Amino acid sequence: MSSLRAALAEHGYVIQRQVLSAEELEALRGAAARTTARARAGNWPDIRTVGKQFPPWPKPVAGAPPDEGIWGVQGLLHPELGADADIFAASYFNDKVMDVAKALLTYDIRNEDEDGGEKVDECTDDDLVLELYNMLVRPQTDFELEWHRDDVPRTATAEEEAAKLGIPPPEGDGDANGASSKKAKRKAKRYWNTQWNLPLYPDDSLIVIPGSHIRVRTPAERATAPCEPDMPGQLVVHLGAGDVVFYDNNILHRGVYRANKERMSLHGSVGHAGGGRFRATNVLQHGIGGWVDRCDFSALAKGPGGDRIRRRAEDMRARLVKLGRESGDVGYSLAG
Repeated sequence: MSSLRAALAEHGYVIQRQVLSAEELEALRGAAARTTARARAGNWPDIRTVGKQFPPWPKPVAGAPPDEGIWGVQGLLHPELGADADIFAASYFNDKVMDVAKALLTYDIRNEDEDGGEKVDECTDDDLVLELYNMLVRPQTDFELEWHRDDVPRTATAEEEAAKLGIPPPEGDGDANGASSKKAKRKAKRYWNTQWNLPLYPDDSLIVIPGSHIRVRTPAERATAPCEPDMPGQLVVHLGAGDVVFYDNNILHRGVYRANKERMSLHGSVGHAGGGRFRATNVLQHGIGGWVDRCDFSALAKGPGGDRIRRRAEDMRARLVKLGRESGDVGYSLAG
């Protein structure tokens, strides 16, 4: 599992192939199709509308299809989705997903005082916090997201950007590669969350700039058009149905959604209890605090992992509820 952390540290993303069985994929496609149809018809309040990249998104009039169309459905664990929420929950709390998440949230600490050995602050089930589970879907008209980092506004200065990324501030605005002229050894980044895309159909919508999670933007990146189609160094992430990509949410990335290509990609995140209020805005801005205490995870006891998975889910939910009570009004991370 340390190889996963090394890949994330270097590139800002890591791919795992085929984490779903054929039976799981079939069940999820059914749940996803029903949920998407419900949202398109205006019968689900928590949606992402075409033309708006960040929350809050407008609520549809009940029973009236959103005029703008949708590119996402929020709240896959919401109890009002009934049996479909149980299907989504089984994929969120799945060992194949959570084991990778725990590996990425484990922190490798170089111990300089003990012959260059290594300490490991291992992430276990007792550290996990339930966060978000949404779905990114095919819009009815083509739609593109701007280049962005999830928790750093485009207007941030180089110093502000470095602080958000947890890296040393650059001298000036950094060099042509976004790197500081200071050559000090880079400390391993501590992750308090990880997020993923798990497509139910082949997906090439996510575009990233590998390595950009550990540097400020270059002058060229700052000056580029928001939806620049050919950013230097960009990489299109190609995923098959049932693959999953975990990525640093502050890697430079964007999404390109085509109306003629099916898309139903589960978009999740999980946190580490040590992150506390650091994660509050990113998570609670999506409204999950208003309903998560009503989730019933008892059906998980009937699936793979049985009661152990049910307990994991309920404990993760309890940590999120605690975070919500301690955080109060958190506002929004970005605008637009």
